[in-house]
Amino acid sequence: QVQLVESGGGLVQAGGSLRLSCVASGFIFSRNAMAWYRQAPGKQRELVADITSGGRPNYVDSVKGRFTISRDNAKNTVYLQMNRLKPEDTAVYYCTIWSYWGQGTQVTVSS
Repeated sequence: QVQLVESGGGLVQAGGSLRLSCVASGFIFSRNAMAWYRQAPGKQRELVADITSGGRPNYVDSVKGRFTISRDNAKNTVYLQMNRLKPEDTAVYYCTIWSYWGQGTQVTVSS
C-alpha cells in the first residue's frame, strides 16, 4: 500500500530555513508527480509546490523564490527546501500523491 512519511519540520525564527523530506513507498515513485501541501490553523489546505516525474517544479506564488522542491528517485524521496521563512508559512505540511496523504509535519515560524 502507498505510504508517505514526512519529516523535517520544527520551530524556526523568521528568516530561517528548514528542509522537509517525504519518503514514499508502495508505488513506482520515479514515474509519478509528487506534491507538497500545507494547512494553517483555520485555513483550507493549499498546494505549495509540485514536481513532475521528470523533475519540473511548480510553485504557488507566495513561496516562489524562497522554496525549492526536488526529488531523489533512487531514495524514493521528495524534498522541500524552505528558505527565508515567514510567520505566515506556519502550517502542517503534507506530502501527497493521488488521494494519499502523509501524516504531516508541523512547521512553526516565530516572528
